[in-house]
Amino acid sequence: MPSTSEHPCLTCGACCASFRVDFSTMETQECGGSVPDGLVVPVTEHTARMRGTDHASPRCAALTGKIGVKAACGIYEWRPSPCREFDAGSDACQRARARHGMPVLDDPLAA
Repeated sequence: MPSTSEHPCLTCGACCASFRVDFSTMETQECGGSVPDGLVVPVTEHTARMRGTDHASPRCAALTGKIGVKAACGIYEWRPSPCREFDAGSDACQRARARHGMPVLDDPLAA
């Protein structure tokens, strides 16, 4: 478990290597949003996906570091809405952590 001064997401990264990340094309730089176009894969006319998240073993192209040790989003300020809405300690978070052999977060926001 990270120290009390460090948010658990700063050592985790499991969510970034567990799920497909789809979002509106309006969030891409090309359409006036902030998600860098080089990290986006078009899905439909209105849907984009973070590069790397649709692989059999997903890993977002924006994820840096080692999962469970020290991980970070390389585009944190410009990340898409599904990433902004993902909650530490949620059921999806706990599933992602389990997928990577990490323990459950007892109190994810006790920072």
